[in-house]
Amino acid sequence: MMNSEVIVEKKYDLEDRLIDFAVSVIKLVESLPNTKSATHLGGQLLRSGTSPSLNYGEAKSGESKNDFIHKMKVCLKELRESYNCLRIIDRAKISPDEQLVLYLIKECNELIAIFVKSIVTALKK
Repeated sequence: MMNSEVIVEKKYDLEDRLIDFAVSVIKLVESLPNTKSATHLGGQLLRSGTSPSLNYGEAKSGESKNDFIHKMKVCLKELRESYNCLRIIDRAKISPDEQLVLYLIKECNELIAIFVKSIVTALKK
């Protein structure tokens, strides 16, 4: 008899996705070599890559529509900073884990698209 896997569709949760992104950023930064460039870029990425999950939590509790939009724009700004930092790490071949860097670049790009769309939608309402 063959074991069958139960496929459970996970509910899409942006907050969880941002937390997973932050955790992956932490793992990448911790794996970087002890060089001046890796320390500089790693510190920058650690700040910008963990910030969106924290700011999104604040955005969800926005005091007004404008407050919500402002905090969403902060998340977007930090994601764009992370995206460029990841691209520099990739092009400079600083990380020993190229697959993780490429995954984070792709995920960050997708998160940017989500935030752009969310901000545009919120502005229309």
